[in-house]
Amino acid sequence: MGIDFHNKGNQTSYTTRHADRSWVELMKELVPVMNISKAADIGCGGGIYSKALADMGVPSVIGVDFSEAMLVGAKENCKDYHNVTFKQGNALDTGLDDDSFQLVLERALIHHIQDLKTCFQEAYRILEDKGVYIIQDRTPEDCLLKGDDSHIRGFFFEQFPKLMEQEINRRYNSELVVAMLKEIGFSEIKEVKLWEIRNVYEQKEQLFQDLRERTGRSILHEINDEELHALVNYLDKSISKESNIVEKDRWTIWKAVKIR
Repeated sequence: MGIDFHNKGNQTSYTTRHADRSWVELMKELVPVMNISKAADIGCGGGIYSKALADMGVPSVIGVDFSEAMLVGAKENCKDYHNVTFKQGNALDTGLDDDSFQLVLERALIHHIQDLKTCFQEAYRILEDKGVYIIQDRTPEDCLLKGDDSHIRGFFFEQFPKLMEQEINRRYNSELVVAMLKEIGFSEIKEVKLWEIRNVYEQKEQLFQDLRERTGRSILHEINDEELHALVNYLDKSISKESNIVEKDRWTIWKAVKIR
């Protein structure tokens, strides 16, 4: 089935969160934010991380997404941010100028990309010399972690092993990502892991409602409504906490620098 990113009904699915402080602090460690005047958020979705970059002090941020519906949600989400703009394009052909950005961010994007080489080449093209490329995604190892009261995603695959197969098949291992970055010409490649807080739910039922609406979770579009109902019931039995559920996801982040 899969998520239809072009469906207007999904245009707010990726606008309802804020970037967690753990993400912001890691970005400040990896990126010389004070030296960044222009940043591109490729595959920006609802603009959550475009907004975060602006909040970090980046004077000009442009979000790029292939979905007009997503961009409608992003513009509304960032309507009070006059230094954040959006344009339609894709990771293989952004339509942005050569050598124009000090930072390119691609968060939760590359598992949707089959042509990784062209994706990385496009990022290289639009970055200035010494510009920083940040890729954030899950590796197969990240996906295989077991579920617990914080790592809710792990329970999805315990209940539906078929989802695990789909998930693993669309994820890149770190060795391939690093090798491709080197092939394109990137230097100073660094890999870090991050347990990023996705959301905090005061009550378990708030989490379940989020799941029923498939909010910001493309993997849940791979199961039908009946299966989703069964998943919520399974989670109700598996999660021991009834309140103050801090949901975290494990990510791999790669930093690379364009040096001519």
